[in-house]
Amino acid sequence: MGHKLGSLFAFFLVPALYGQPSVVPGGVVNAASFAKDQAVTAGSLVSIFGTSLASGLALADSIPLSTALGDVQSVTFNNIPAPLIFVSDTQINAQLPWEVAGSAAASVVVNRGSGSSAAAAVPIGAFSPGIFSVQFGVGQAIAFFSDGTLAAPVGSIPGLATRPAKAGDTVVIFATGLGAVDPPAQTGRQPGTLTKTTTTPVVLIGGVQAHVDFSGLSPQFPGVNQINVVVPQGITPGDAVPLQLQVGGITTTDQVTIALGP
Repeated sequence: MGHKLGSLFAFFLVPALYGQPSVVPGGVVNAASFAKDQAVTAGSLVSIFGTSLASGLALADSIPLSTALGDVQSVTFNNIPAPLIFVSDTQINAQLPWEVAGSAAASVVVNRGSGSSAAAAVPIGAFSPGIFSVQFGVGQAIAFFSDGTLAAPVGSIPGLATRPAKAGDTVVIFATGLGAVDPPAQTGRQPGTLTKTTTTPVVLIGGVQAHVDFSGLSPQFPGVNQINVVVPQGITPGDAVPLQLQVGGITTTDQVTIALGP
């Protein structure tokens, strides 16, 4: 699980700069959807975009997640250090601390040896749903069967077992930003027990509502939601069938997909 999610956050990067870090306006977004002009949610994974954010690439390799990584000494939201997953010159992936829940906005500051960024305002909402995909906000969803096979066209992703789903199959979807959970989770840590979202999202496959067996936190990685759904009948098969979430009046993009067979 950690290896699979780590690969979601690997990017081709420009050479590192060593100036004072800066967060671009509107540069804190849901790490799965990259949706612009949308609030982010406590406990979720976020991507922070800017310049001179770190002197090079570093990826977390253990849980609990540390609040320092590479030469990034801290990233704070309302002065609360955020657990860090990935840092680079232009992007940092982190968990938005659960402690900011209930705030309408947070102030983010990136601190590293070369200095600290100016505080940037980040809107906070109860929900900011996003489905992880192999193309960062579009394309094949990270949706798989219990044996780890991805619900994608056969042979479509080198090195991974793939096959289309069919009606009646249970598929596990990885997402983030589904809001509050019960029991509450600790920032930067795996949940110690089965933890469910207090609001169950609607899951649409090809525009048809699917039955949700479980919606909660992944037991393996902080900030990641796991949704277990049963593929409904009556959907036209295809290699790229839209997969969407609806929660809190927000509907995710129809550009994230799974493969369905007859």
